[in-house]
Amino acid sequence: MKLIVGLGNPGIEYQFTPHNAGFLAIDRLAEVCGVSVTNRRGKALTAKARIANQDVLLAKPETFMNLSGLSVAALLKDLELGPFTKGEPAEDLIVLYDELAIPLGQLRIRERGSAAGHNGIKSILATLGTEEFLRIRIGVGKPPTVTGREVKAGGTNYLLSPMRRMQLQELDEVLDKVVRATEMILTDGVKKAMNEFNRKVNGEPEAPADRNAAQ
Repeated sequence: MKLIVGLGNPGIEYQFTPHNAGFLAIDRLAEVCGVSVTNRRGKALTAKARIANQDVLLAKPETFMNLSGLSVAALLKDLELGPFTKGEPAEDLIVLYDELAIPLGQLRIRERGSAAGHNGIKSILATLGTEEFLRIRIGVGKPPTVTGREVKAGGTNYLLSPMRRMQLQELDEVLDKVVRATEMILTDGVKKAMNEFNRKVNGEPEAPADRNAAQ
């Protein structure tokens, strides 16, 4: 079984904010699979499903974002998936979450690495003691605005504010990409999925995000 966790903040006020892209991705996967993410397990709302002929558990932590690791660790222990020691890779974990450094409408797949300022990932890293778990990073970045000599690319206020209709339309399209990326990972492996979905637009490299702390 694979554990697929989407990160976000519980509460209706956060439902359609950029920071809840991970929750929205889980909802889209559940919709495609014909299941409802309503069971309570491991400090999360969960649903069992089949994706690409594999059993998966879809999960949305009921902790706030900066305590996501508590839920992820509880679920992994409950499912007996590991890691069983600090530093051991979490091979059966896939985490879906928002990323300011990636433009809205795009996604990137990553096998390991630091949190890059994301508090949900920070919590998971600290709790599991490993950087080695698969992530699907959902772009929510907006074009930078220039005020005098200062360039702003969004931060806490943007991440926790409701998205506009046009932004939601773009996010809706990338959620379908998340479904296809997840299916390809489970069917053909992460390398093929990375080759397919990690292509840069216009050959431009990603810019680092100026992410302020957000729950």
